[in-house]
Amino acid sequence: MIGKDSLEAFQELETPFYHYNLERLDQTLKSALSAAGRRGYHVHYALKANAHARILDQMVKHGIGADCVSGAEVERALEVGFKPAEIAFAGVGKTDAEINLALEANIFSLNVESLEELEVINELALKKNKRAKVALRLNPDVDAQTHRYITTGLEENKFGISDWQLNDVFDFLAEASGVELVGLHFHIGSQIVSLEPFKNLCQKINVIQTVFEDRGFHVRHINAGGGLGIDYNNPDADESSTFEAFFGLFEQHLKLRPGQELHFELGRSLVASCGNLISRVQYIKRGLKTNFMILDAGMTELIRPALYQSVHRIENVSTVADSSLEKYDVVGPVCESSDCFGKAILLPETKRGDLIAIRGAGAYGESMASNYNLRSLNQAYFE
Repeated sequence: MIGKDSLEAFQELETPFYHYNLERLDQTLKSALSAAGRRGYHVHYALKANAHARILDQMVKHGIGADCVSGAEVERALEVGFKPAEIAFAGVGKTDAEINLALEANIFSLNVESLEELEVINELALKKNKRAKVALRLNPDVDAQTHRYITTGLEENKFGISDWQLNDVFDFLAEASGVELVGLHFHIGSQIVSLEPFKNLCQKINVIQTVFEDRGFHVRHINAGGGLGIDYNNPDADESSTFEAFFGLFEQHLKLRPGQELHFELGRSLVASCGNLISRVQYIKRGLKTNFMILDAGMTELIRPALYQSVHRIENVSTVADSSLEKYDVVGPVCESSDCFGKAILLPETKRGDLIAIRGAGAYGESMASNYNLRSLNQAYFE
């Protein structure tokens, strides 16, 4: 909910900009960490969702770990105060420089996505007289039931090691002295709103654990990834029950071994609801069948609708809710037909200069912003 005080402040700011509510973020983190902590689970924050310094500062204050997918994210995590022993580093294309950075920092785990990568890590670690802590990212072939661009756990995806490659991996691990297998890593996709895919993942992990144990490999931790979605139509909803159901499912269906830790990599579910993209109406372009609401924000500030056909709640925060309603195609100024936030959106009658809030933009908004069309990137506003 955007309050009256916020609206008054917005009037003085140049649009578009990202608006973050730190109180909402704090509430979400407390709900997530409470539900995980009661079960002894560990949570890492996925920096790719939003790496703004003040967002990361809140994560560090709450004692959360970090999930990184680039060397630059590892560097940022270390700079802002994440403990090296709580940084996991995944990604299918790690460069030698990125691997060496992780080895020097002695991070929690390098999450390995292929046998070829495992061989490179082993070689680089031996050159440094180190033993790299690795977790194998396995492809469980579980359908996340989400958009195909954000599905990552199917056989056809580029991520992870498939089961038909495991014998070669086992043979290599038996001989390699530069790597230590400490965990198994899984991630099946993003914006998953049904718990059924996570239940299927638990069942796959249970089988895979037995396969590894039969070959003599016992790991200290399981990393079940992230992917938990939010209700974009209701960004003000209480999220505590969602986290309770999510972690409770793993408690019920995943068979951990004695002393084995369970880790998660959450991003969107922690930060999406605390952020909004605030834009100003430039024009109302009326047509025979369609009214276009043209904003000064576009896909350069929030690419998710154009890239994933995602839906965000759109609100006119300048007009009282009981005004007469009209349908609008809400679009941006970028020279692409896909630069559209929503079609036939029912909103109070809107005029030039009104402020529009695109809700739930705290994740994959600012972090995916670009200066396409040489558009400038504006500052964020925190409260």
